[in-house]
Amino acid sequence: MQPDIICLGEPMLEFNEQADGRFLKGHGGDTSNAAIAAARQGASVGYLTRVGKDAFADEFLQLWQSEGVDTSRVVQDPDAPTGIYFVSHNDNGHAFTYRRKGSAASLMTPADLPGDYISGARILHVSGISQAISANAADAVFAAMDLCRNAGGWVSYDTNLRLNLWPLERARAVTHAAMAKAHIALPGLEDAVQLTGFTDPDAIADFYLDLGCEIVALTLGRDGTLIALRDERRRVPGQPVSPVDATAAGDTFDGAFLAEMAAGRDPYEAASYANAAAALSTQGYGAVAPMPRRRDVLRFMREGQAA
Repeated sequence: MQPDIICLGEPMLEFNEQADGRFLKGHGGDTSNAAIAAARQGASVGYLTRVGKDAFADEFLQLWQSEGVDTSRVVQDPDAPTGIYFVSHNDNGHAFTYRRKGSAASLMTPADLPGDYISGARILHVSGISQAISANAADAVFAAMDLCRNAGGWVSYDTNLRLNLWPLERARAVTHAAMAKAHIALPGLEDAVQLTGFTDPDAIADFYLDLGCEIVALTLGRDGTLIALRDERRRVPGQPVSPVDATAAGDTFDGAFLAEMAAGRDPYEAASYANAAAALSTQGYGAVAPMPRRRDVLRFMREGQAA
């Protein structure tokens, strides 16, 4: 199978704090989330990573396969673990605690990349987290971007800034270099303010367009998304909801946006759809469980309320 969309990065088992103090087990990792979100919208998707040879990895493989995500190039490492993280909630939103040092994914190198598989993709999706987990993983992401670009595919990049993984100056240097190789920029406003130094959404969009991106989809939370192309830009309004847990809303946006782009929609249509999908994903706990499927998103867009 040659998927249209390939996501590359690190999956992590999730333990999400509930109202009664218990932790609900789930599955996370930003690019894994995006792959599942895209598959739930009907896209042809594959995932590239390294995982441990452990029970957590087996759960992920079962999950991806059940969602229709191609796992034929996933590597299991008998000597390194699959990463985990915890999500806690407070008045300021959600906070993450990670246990990922020395994970199998962090050991990924350019030599591990299946060049034929990446070169056959229409879209490669990667992120700042994919590069922050180790220097060799950062190199692997750059190499994958070059493989896709050189074969005529498009590269999508979400900054997904995590300052507990790397210092801001290194994050700026690496993500700016990555954006210079990307066609589709998928930053969130909070990340972009820290990375670019600009606070105005239009100035942020200009910054990424000047680096070489063709499309900037800057997510603005409740205010929707700014879609900026070189010759046109529009604010695409969001869908109002009362969020329960926003753990993977950005990843859901990414997957839905890329699925719509792969299906031939224009960026504004794709953003409208992805805004709705992301809003729906905040209506339950965890990264994967609340991600909507296409029929749910279309109903929400039509009726204006979550089921």
